[in-house]
Amino acid sequence: MLEIEPVVLEGKYVRLEPLTLGHLDALCEVGDNDEIWRWNPYIQVGNREGIRTFVEFTLAEQAAGTALPFATIERVTGRVIGTTRFMTIDRPNRHVEIGGTWLGVAWQRTPINTEAKYLMFRHAFETWGCIRVELKTDSLNDRSHRAILRIGAKEEGTFRNHMITSTGRIRHSIYFSVIDSEWPEVKARLEARMSHG
Repeated sequence: MLEIEPVVLEGKYVRLEPLTLGHLDALCEVGDNDEIWRWNPYIQVGNREGIRTFVEFTLAEQAAGTALPFATIERVTGRVIGTTRFMTIDRPNRHVEIGGTWLGVAWQRTPINTEAKYLMFRHAFETWGCIRVELKTDSLNDRSHRAILRIGAKEEGTFRNHMITSTGRIRHSIYFSVIDSEWPEVKARLEARMSHG
């Protein structure tokens, strides 16, 4: 059974710390861009109200025991630059999902997201003893699809009519996973990518 407790995960580029409403002002500074929220099924607007709704939603998931959200901090500046979380936590079956990830535009396509994923995968497999970590993305989000495949996750298929987004669009979700036996290879791949900046 997974013992899920708030934790700080820290690497060379990024620190993931437990998300609180105290991060809201800093998140609003970097999240005021509707393009960041384009693929988020719950909100579509990067204004203060939308970001507060998003943070409150993730904190409610944490209170229900189904998620563990983080504020993403750029280590070199100490600046809050986005969020990510463990979600869909399934304790009896020892698997979690990594998702709910967004970064301010200036920090996209940097080593930060790669290292954040690495820290989360490592924690899930090596501390919690998970046997599966899953990720999913909107079937229309090609950029996310490619990024998840670059990590080394295996595409499992499409969950059709998975959810109705805040705009009313019916979203199909593509599911991916890394299982425990694949983690050493994925870990090496991520470490190699990070060593090249």
